[in-house]
Amino acid sequence: MKITGINLDIVWKDRTQNFLNIENYLAQEKADLFLLPEMFSTGFCMDASDVADRNEESLEFLKKMAKQKNAAFCGSAPVEKNGKYYNRMYFVKPDGEVAFYDKRHLFSFSGENNVYTAGKERVIVEYLGFRILLQVCYDLRFPVFSRNNDDYDVILYVANWPEKRVGAWEHLLKARAIENLSFVFGLNRIGTDGNNLLYKESSHCFLADGSDISQKEGNIISAELNRIDLFNFRDYFQFLNDKDDFKIQF
Repeated sequence: MKITGINLDIVWKDRTQNFLNIENYLAQEKADLFLLPEMFSTGFCMDASDVADRNEESLEFLKKMAKQKNAAFCGSAPVEKNGKYYNRMYFVKPDGEVAFYDKRHLFSFSGENNVYTAGKERVIVEYLGFRILLQVCYDLRFPVFSRNNDDYDVILYVANWPEKRVGAWEHLLKARAIENLSFVFGLNRIGTDGNNLLYKESSHCFLADGSDISQKEGNIISAELNRIDLFNFRDYFQFLNDKDDFKIQF
């Protein structure tokens, strides 16, 4: 499976321009799965009443792109549902089937927990023979939540993770791959947001041994994931068999 992501300089609060930029970046790209950053349509914005999708605008865009490119599309957007706001990560398959995950760990340092509602479910999607765990940005700091119970093969992280803390982002991505014997694809944004926070290029795809297999050209990052190689690695290093037995309670 080939995954391609955009290191996107998200235009602040401008859904239309971001959609156009994404289309332009991907015009000549081919992949099985395209990944977009956290809140790809607006930037990581706490003005939810101004930016949140009320008519599934971001989802409809993803559906259009999935059909057009005959590939899956994944990314998060601010969404309003029944008077509540969610940082919602969509996974849209080429046939239009939709799964979504609402960000569980809200970034209290920025006040996200005062604006958005935390998700209550851990979501795994099956696609092209891979079991894929959906995660958003701050979730990365909580390894228990992403613990592999031998129920997934890939973790997708989409983020707006500022340059000042980017070392933690990169180290934790690699750690999640190693400890969970999984592929980990972490996509961050670039540029400067409406709060004058700077984001540097720091997207990666790690193998279960911690090696980086991503290929980068311009604003595009891609990686080829091989299930057989992963399963052979797991068969040889059966570390997941020695895990502690416990359950997460919400």
